[in-house]
Amino acid sequence: MKYYLKYKRYNEYSILIEWPAVIDEDILTNIINFKNNIENSYIESLVEVNSAYNSILVIYDCPIEDVNGKINELKRIYTYLSDANLSSTYLWEIPVCYNEEFAIDLDHLSERLKLSKSEIITRHSQQIYTIYFLGFLPGFLYLGGLDKLLQCDRKSTPELNIKKGAVGIGGNQTGVYPQNSPGGWHIIGNSPIQFFDAKRYNPCFAKAGDKIKFVPIEKQKYNEIINAIALKTYSLKRKLLK
Repeated sequence: MKYYLKYKRYNEYSILIEWPAVIDEDILTNIINFKNNIENSYIESLVEVNSAYNSILVIYDCPIEDVNGKINELKRIYTYLSDANLSSTYLWEIPVCYNEEFAIDLDHLSERLKLSKSEIITRHSQQIYTIYFLGFLPGFLYLGGLDKLLQCDRKSTPELNIKKGAVGIGGNQTGVYPQNSPGGWHIIGNSPIQFFDAKRYNPCFAKAGDKIKFVPIEKQKYNEIINAIALKTYSLKRKLLK
């Protein structure tokens, strides 16, 4: 499926391409496909292509002198878009401990949503989430697919130091903080895994288009995974989807 796209200069070195402003998996597939085709087209001076919910930012290594020429080049690539460059996608199982010591906002969230704590955990962990893009912090996954009954406005006053691995809910999204960070999401658990490691060939194991499933674990299993990661004997479970 093809969409009506908007192309415009973003700054001296880049061009922004925009899709309709909705969070949609068909649009995500189209974005990923277009991004892959741009990266494989050997465009002169191309440095990087970044994607978000509804856009692609194409970055060049020198100032763009002929904006219309660059835009027409990108339009031609989109015209002949092929599914051949769609990469494989995976379902990743992410262990999460929802114990009280990690779920610092679960009591408050339970009162606010008028759901029991166990129902919040069940609803949160039974969903299959789609990764739309990575951002905010290195390794932070923007996920779509949160149960509507769990959607809740962010905190009016953000916390100054959210613990690495914290699993939170903010608005219509859920996600995991890959490092200690300020944040305004409601924290309901913690994952022991490493979401970003600059020493790895692929610093983040997942990518846009992949799926995420949160798997509840107890504190003992949480500690075992922490130790296994330290010993470099732990591997995330994944399933090839396509």
